[in-house]
Amino acid sequence: MSFQAELLVAGESGQGSALVLTAPISFWGGVDPKTGLIADVRHPQHGETIAGRVLFLPGTIGSSSASAVLLELVKNGHAPAAIVMHEPDAILLLGLIVAQEMGWETPVAVRLDTSRFPKRDTGQTRVSESGRITFSGGL
Repeated sequence: MSFQAELLVAGESGQGSALVLTAPISFWGGVDPKTGLIADVRHPQHGETIAGRVLFLPGTIGSSSASAVLLELVKNGHAPAAIVMHEPDAILLLGLIVAQEMGWETPVAVRLDTSRFPKRDTGQTRVSESGRITFSGGL
């Protein structure tokens, strides 16, 4: 199954197992920029890694430092393989734009309504440079 998503920030196509967050997350204090682990002990998926995964974000909890955390994740090689957001978060996405300006490989970021998000983590999921999301695992 596949869906065409709206391209938010161009980047490298990404493939990995999907991580479908069940609650919004704050990147500042919620994600460890050195490891990619979800560090917020109150988050339902505490301890999961976003590194190398196709990250489905139902929402974000804002902080002007979220872009810096995402930038560090890219620099440290622990960024998601791709980011799929329900609603764009300009502050968070700024981290990808700055990473591109630094000449670093960045994941693609797209928008897709949560009604089309997988209901659970899936097998391999690919997000192309054009924003096409393809699921090869069960939904």
